[in-house]
Amino acid sequence: MERRGEEVHISTDEARGAATPHIVRYVLMISLLLAIAALSAIWMTGAANAPQDRAGDGVTNQAPPTQ
Repeated sequence: MERRGEEVHISTDEARGAATPHIVRYVLMISLLLAIAALSAIWMTGAANAPQDRAGDGVTNQAPPTQ
């Protein structure tokens, strides 16, 4: 702590009461990557197991004819 006239100047570590090791940054990055990997795996698994359109099976994206 340093006094300059009536002003008191303290360092950031003194103001916080501790040092900051920047570990939060790594935890957030790892969590983000794990979330992206999990959601991608769910999406790819669902896409692989979804029924596929085959020619002649009667499944189309057109509405049925009305009479």
